[in-house]
Amino acid sequence: QADGADSGELKLVSRSIKELRYAMKVFRPYQETSKISIFGSARTEESHPTYQAALTFGKIMAESGWMVITGAGGGIMAAGNGGAGREASFGVSIRLPFETNANQHIVGDPKLINFRYFFTRKLMFMWQSKAVALFAGGFGTQDEGFEALTLVQTGKAPTIPIVMVDAPGLTYWKRWDQYVREELLTAGLINEEDLNLYRIYDNPQDAAQHVMDFYRNYHSQRFVNDILIFRIHRPLRDAQIDALNEEFADLVKEGKIEQGGPMEQEQSHLELPRLKFHFAKRAYGRLRMMVDRINEMDKQNAG
Repeated sequence: QADGADSGELKLVSRSIKELRYAMKVFRPYQETSKISIFGSARTEESHPTYQAALTFGKIMAESGWMVITGAGGGIMAAGNGGAGREASFGVSIRLPFETNANQHIVGDPKLINFRYFFTRKLMFMWQSKAVALFAGGFGTQDEGFEALTLVQTGKAPTIPIVMVDAPGLTYWKRWDQYVREELLTAGLINEEDLNLYRIYDNPQDAAQHVMDFYRNYHSQRFVNDILIFRIHRPLRDAQIDALNEEFADLVKEGKIEQGGPMEQEQSHLELPRLKFHFAKRAYGRLRMMVDRINEMDKQNAG
């Protein structure tokens, strides 16, 4: 080979591409449907309150027109798929020596994908999801949660709602949040605005409602060169655009936040109004706050 790659390297690249191509083929017919990735322990028993919370959460999301993506295993993954139902479920499985069977809600379904590599599986989780929900879990759940936060924090993934859900009366995520605040924030290892990247709820109904509210007016984002574009469902008033410019001036590198139609480089969702500005590409927690304000303003307009 011209670049000196050995057979092991070539096999890794080839298998990775093969996995991704197949996964994209499976997801492609559902690309217009919103999806949420649900993470949590494979060890959680059906009788546990957290299992029941995940079951309820999956059901609410499916009833709201969403599809759920889980790791296809037992515990919380089975609860997420079971709540959503087979038609509204994807399974993104990983081949592990101690976890080889898909749960009964997704086994045999064409939307079950088996991955050899964690990194290709993780890519599909985040690439296909418009939201992430985390329930109590071990190293794997913590890994997925921190990865989602890191990708959004650094702008490597679009701003999406990340909800952490406890069953009523339980404190897994509250204690996690305490650790983040007391150890990471206090030591200056994260910035205070980074705390806006996630929300913690002690019941599945409020968590699901938060995901819906995130997309009340906000639709999606993309960059055209250095210009960040927020697609929204309904235009804001001029006074509200002025308020955004005043409140979020720190996010604008030059010029100001403006409202208008699509740019000539855009090819999708051309019917939607846009908010456009030269983004400073920092403080993504503040960018998340801006999405919240846009949705609040829309609520006021409907009021």
